[in-house]
Amino acid sequence: MNDAKTKLGFDGEELVVFKKLDSPRKIQDFLEKIPINFEKDGKDTCVSPRRMLQRNKAHCIEGALFAAAALWLNGERPFLLDLQSADHDLDHVVTLFCRCRLWGAISKTNHTVLRYREPIFRTVRELALSYFHEYFTDKGEKTMRSYSRPFNLLRFAKPGWAISEKNLWYIADALDASPHYPVLSKTALANLRPADPIEIKAGKLVRWK
Repeated sequence: MNDAKTKLGFDGEELVVFKKLDSPRKIQDFLEKIPINFEKDGKDTCVSPRRMLQRNKAHCIEGALFAAAALWLNGERPFLLDLQSADHDLDHVVTLFCRCRLWGAISKTNHTVLRYREPIFRTVRELALSYFHEYFTDKGEKTMRSYSRPFNLLRFAKPGWAISEKNLWYIADALDASPHYPVLSKTALANLRPADPIEIKAGKLVRWK
């Protein structure tokens, strides 16, 4: 943990915040109180955990990076999981954690779906597939197509990504380019049943407007 403190580079006040976030549940609860980043100025962002704290807003990958930093500072491995969608939909990024050899996920989202996962999944594939039926458009089209290997942020320890004042597009790009596994065959894709109207209605519920 001392090594993580040195490499991530947070100051004393920031470390006080992270020290309190010593479990996935506490990290998720913290992220639920952070307003969603709507990128209202029209500019896409991928800010560091430091900038997220300063701005007090986040979208999925910003929340995932923050959660990964919190896990690392509290002695756990900082893994991301990328859920890739069809080209006309958005990807989703969550933070992985492991308990008793079972996988769970921390997730920052504004909607009722694609949320936190308890550590009950034997494999990352099982966890990733748990998001499939929730991953649909306003028209009910199910759009999740692949998931990444656990993406270890330790490879980015030296550049000081956690306190960067710049957008972390190089991490987002590396995650996007990392090995991914398909979740369904072409035959299965051609025979997908759309989400029901009640699912679509529930999916439109948001916490932050």
